[in-house]
Amino acid sequence: MEAQTPQDDYKRVKEDIQLLREDLAKLTRAVADGQKNNISNLRDEIRKESREALRHARERGDEVFNRAREAGDKAIHDVEHKIEERPFLSVVIVFLVGLLVGKLLDR
Repeated sequence: MEAQTPQDDYKRVKEDIQLLREDLAKLTRAVADGQKNNISNLRDEIRKESREALRHARERGDEVFNRAREAGDKAIHDVEHKIEERPFLSVVIVFLVGLLVGKLLDR
């Protein structure tokens, strides 16, 4: 076994430190790349979820709008039917409502 001098020990420690620096740099790059991939995947997942939520909200909005339109159409049909059943009474009621609205607007 060769006798090691302090200079040899110093060189060996210096080389070990350099190797540690290189390994740390590689590890840092690997972690950074992994985090970039994780962030990219998370961003894609958030985009997908937000598109799905928007699509679901549009569908629900369309359903509510269609139900409201159907209810409005039914109400109009019912009013038309009542007017057809009792036209004179309908005219009298409309006249009275007009008088009431006129009195309220005069104030």
